[in-house]
Amino acid sequence: MNTTKSLTMTGGPLLSKRAFLKGSAAVALGLSSLPLLARGAIAQTALRKILSGCHWGVFYGKVADGRVTEFIPWEGDPAPSPQLPGVMDSIYSESRIRYPMVRRAWLEQGPGADPDGRGSGDFVRVSWDKAIELVAGEITRVRAQHGQQAVFAGSYGWKSPGKLHNCQTLLRRMLNLTGSYTNSSGDYSTGAAQVILPYVSGSIEVYEQCTTWKNLAEHCELMVFWGCNPLNSSQISWQVADHGAWPGIAMMKAAKTKVLCIDPIRTETCQELNGEWLAPRPQTDVAMMLGIAHTLYTEKLHNQDFLNRYTNGFDKFLPYLLGKTDGTPKSADWAAGICGLPAETLRNLARRFAAKRTMLALGYSTQRQHHGEQIHWMLITLAAMLGQIGLPGGGYGLSYHYASGGAPTHTTPILKAIDDASGQASDGAAWLSQSGAVSIPVSRLVETLLNPGKTMQFNGHEITLPLIKLAYWAGGNPFSHQQDRNEMLRAWRQLDTFIVQDVQWTASARHADIVLPATTSYERNDIEQVGDYALSHIVPMKKIVDPVFEARSDFDIFAAIADKLGKGYAFTQGLSEMDWIRGIYESAKIESRAKGMEMPVFDVFWDSNKPLEFPLGKEQADFVRHADFRADPLLNALGTASGKFELYSTAIEKYGYDDCPPHATWMEPVERLDGPTTRYPLHVAANHPQMRLHSQLCGTVNRQSYAIAGREPCWMHPEDARARGLSDGDVVRVFNDRGQILAGLKITDDICRGVIRINEGGWFDPANAREIGSLCRYGDVNNLTTGLSTSKLAQGNCGHTGVAEVERFKGNLPPVVVFSQPA
Repeated sequence: MNTTKSLTMTGGPLLSKRAFLKGSAAVALGLSSLPLLARGAIAQTALRKILSGCHWGVFYGKVADGRVTEFIPWEGDPAPSPQLPGVMDSIYSESRIRYPMVRRAWLEQGPGADPDGRGSGDFVRVSWDKAIELVAGEITRVRAQHGQQAVFAGSYGWKSPGKLHNCQTLLRRMLNLTGSYTNSSGDYSTGAAQVILPYVSGSIEVYEQCTTWKNLAEHCELMVFWGCNPLNSSQISWQVADHGAWPGIAMMKAAKTKVLCIDPIRTETCQELNGEWLAPRPQTDVAMMLGIAHTLYTEKLHNQDFLNRYTNGFDKFLPYLLGKTDGTPKSADWAAGICGLPAETLRNLARRFAAKRTMLALGYSTQRQHHGEQIHWMLITLAAMLGQIGLPGGGYGLSYHYASGGAPTHTTPILKAIDDASGQASDGAAWLSQSGAVSIPVSRLVETLLNPGKTMQFNGHEITLPLIKLAYWAGGNPFSHQQDRNEMLRAWRQLDTFIVQDVQWTASARHADIVLPATTSYERNDIEQVGDYALSHIVPMKKIVDPVFEARSDFDIFAAIADKLGKGYAFTQGLSEMDWIRGIYESAKIESRAKGMEMPVFDVFWDSNKPLEFPLGKEQADFVRHADFRADPLLNALGTASGKFELYSTAIEKYGYDDCPPHATWMEPVERLDGPTTRYPLHVAANHPQMRLHSQLCGTVNRQSYAIAGREPCWMHPEDARARGLSDGDVVRVFNDRGQILAGLKITDDICRGVIRINEGGWFDPANAREIGSLCRYGDVNNLTTGLSTSKLAQGNCGHTGVAEVERFKGNLPPVVVFSQPA
């Protein structure tokens, strides 16, 4: 019996046999003799709207006279992002990189010349042939003089989606084919969590599907968003955004689910769901959780049967909880003194959590702090004590705020991305790649540059930090995401050469020696899936306009460099852009057939100008995280040493790290609000911005919707502003021992006292690029945050560890110049 089903081209009827034959008839009529792009152009001219996709969703590009005039959201998007105008403006903005450029001192005096002058401008335009010659020659020189590991290709960042033009994979592909390099492992988003969680729950889990929104709406009685704000950060996805959090939140609102938000900010999600808002002192969540756990145990509200059957090590954690190991019971009263909430509030939370079907939804921000490994461990310990893991509407979830992690997964093939030629399978997640001669934790590059030859502990083993003399960055912005900007500037002076390949003149590009202009996604063709978790559609990412100025696609740039190094054919395999895209699609078509579905032939799919939809089953729509494990913990054992949740890890115990004990533990961060050693009175919340993706789109028209006096906003509670004599709209100087920035003041009740919010991703704009510690004129918050690692276990970043002071800026206000063309 043939159960194969044809799939839907969303936006039109089911692709019937007649439609399929009609598409095939085009071949019979001779259209197949035309180049594929020409046939696409015929369809696009008739439709006047060209389909594509990006981190912000599926959309149509409207073109007139060869120029994009509008990006129109796809009709199937449940909540189109308001950021789309900035996405379009990224093609034409003043900060667009137009030509290959080389820093004058480097060009005239050679590698390593005048490192203090990086960031001060004075670039020379060169031809593409000259730029490729310089890049290939420098890669060859550095490898010959210093060894393969002296080339760094960590190139971490939110590159554009697409299975072909993954610039980070393409960079590694070129370097693997021509030699080797130093790589990076992990990421900034979940650096601590993704290392600790395999010990605790058996997988990195932060990028895995949660219990679905539909299931929550039907079964959850108390939804706890703990540092978790889906209605902000789920605007974007690593692939093409599906925005499934919006209908999910709407379902919960219709169900009148009780919502509790634990956050220093009264978030968009909290406001939409009319949630109860609790604001403990930032970085004290572990102490708060311990106080709740202590109440659960002492009031006999915990589920001992669940602990016995599904966890390992609670008996070794319990003496710490009760204070038998250190003389300090982790009671609600003890926790209240640290987190700042009343002890009775914590006791009531324990009772409410136990009495209701409760989902604990934790955000990534909570582990981007000193000792960040502890909070995910403690949350799982708390959820295990409640005993609701694996039940409908209960347990815990670690990605509700990221790429709509509660969206159900469709029955779909997986598009295979181009590989990095390392011999390892690639899923397009370049940041998880392990290729290269050496790999260092991603946020430890600054430490590596400053300390070559030093040994570093990392996840149970020792790394010798390599000597790095050349860094090549594509699809990322280290002068945004790295903490402690001034320490970074000191480290960057150790490089002979810094190459940046990007779309816009970010601070990283302005600090480069060689700058290569890449195309946006909208000036080339690619293919991608919709929704990191939903995987609901495959979308053709069509070229909307020709490349502006002299921009080239990442594939073409790296192919040219590989060719210069004698590996051009090995890089391209003799295939064009559309050959690769067709091959990626055809591989998925074979997998789809094995799943009982029939995808249309590639030409029909590409020319349809519509996303290809995949089915969603009832069981998928009702998915419950860890339900299989709960049903049979032997057959569906977790990937931990015991096959159960490890509340105490003997493996971590053997490492003997003084900053990561073998069970969830409260440890004072290096600095915090009202902490015992803190020198500055305000905690800096470096939140994800509402109108850009990290630093992407900061150089576009979107900035006009949020900038204050041309600067990045600084949120402050009215009482904190009053105490400093500040008024709404003031330009303020925010400072600590690490750095200083200007910002525009926004006074609001939506932030708790003692905390200021300055979103991460603001472009670094030093008043004097030659002076380390110079005032940042726009408002890059990572001038203020610490570059310290989370611990020896994960070596993650501490992007939310930082305290500062604020004062009104006095003197002549310096102009912001980072959004214009450099000299």
